[in-house]
Amino acid sequence: MTCAAIAITNAPIFSPSQQTPKPLISPFFGKPSSIQSPLTCYNRNLREDEVSTVCSTSSLSVILKRKRPAKISIPIVSLGLGHVSQTPRDESRLDEVEVEGEGYSVYCKRGKKRGDMEDRYSAIVDNAKNNSKQAFFGVFDGHGGAKAADFAGKNLGRNIINEVALRSEEGLEEAVREGYLTTDAEFLKLNANGGSCCVTALVQNGELIVSNAGDCRAVMSRGGVAEALTVDHRPSRQDEMERIQRLGGYVDCCRSVWRIQGSLAVSRGIGDSRLKRWVVAEPETKILTIEPECEFVILASDGLWEKVTNQEAVDLLRPFCVGVDNRQPLSACKKLVDLAVTRGSADDITAMVIQLGQFVQ
Repeated sequence: MTCAAIAITNAPIFSPSQQTPKPLISPFFGKPSSIQSPLTCYNRNLREDEVSTVCSTSSLSVILKRKRPAKISIPIVSLGLGHVSQTPRDESRLDEVEVEGEGYSVYCKRGKKRGDMEDRYSAIVDNAKNNSKQAFFGVFDGHGGAKAADFAGKNLGRNIINEVALRSEEGLEEAVREGYLTTDAEFLKLNANGGSCCVTALVQNGELIVSNAGDCRAVMSRGGVAEALTVDHRPSRQDEMERIQRLGGYVDCCRSVWRIQGSLAVSRGIGDSRLKRWVVAEPETKILTIEPECEFVILASDGLWEKVTNQEAVDLLRPFCVGVDNRQPLSACKKLVDLAVTRGSADDITAMVIQLGQFVQ
């Protein structure tokens, strides 16, 4: 998986996206111009002579780490949700991405044995009139290339927000479901290869709506105790295995890894057209009210969770995020990813921390 942060900029290192953005119709996210620039991860190939790029504003700091230590400051222009991202030059390749946003932090690291990073992420934050922020966050773990993760990072948040606008609060779960299915259908029309696991968090009116399709995971710290908000979708899961078999597929185990049709090790996600009959995009969703003991949420790809337990992640992050005057969630994200790498993870890893207290009155 490859991770690169895309902040919208008019600098020459970025080239404009050719994709026509869809209109935002969400009433609770306000006018597009009031929303901070969303971010999406990207990675390409980096030459040895290329240098680091630093993008920053008063509320956001994005650091794209490359091979050499020199840095160039590039201003970010303020754009609405309609302009989701711009892609770096094809020859660029990012090994690490650091993002310090309003109420969230992200750290992405390319796996040691990987080519281009296949991870992506997105973040949309809006300050509502009642001082209660509304937000969407997502982590996307691509397989078979980065196209599906890239597409989901650009479109899933917008599709969910549009669906939420059409429904009452009682229809939030259905809105998220339709957002996932719409994104999947749109990607399949491109006839592109590969797929992507997804985990998303929508914050609205003091509620947290967490969804997943695949093995990206969401974990919340509730008073210091880790609470898994999602369950990984793998072929080894009994209900997933039975669903696949009912649809005429088979699941087998090779070298201790369960796979669908002897191929894919996850049972849900965006894309995967060859296995679409069995690899569905329908998410599982959990909705809960954000209470004072709900401290932060971790969204991360499986490169982290294969080496770090839920409670270990919470224990490592909490001293940096809770009960301290100088919070350092980005440093905590880096330490969390480095722990997984130290324990042998060679996969791309993306870890996002969302400070829930900043999204309630």
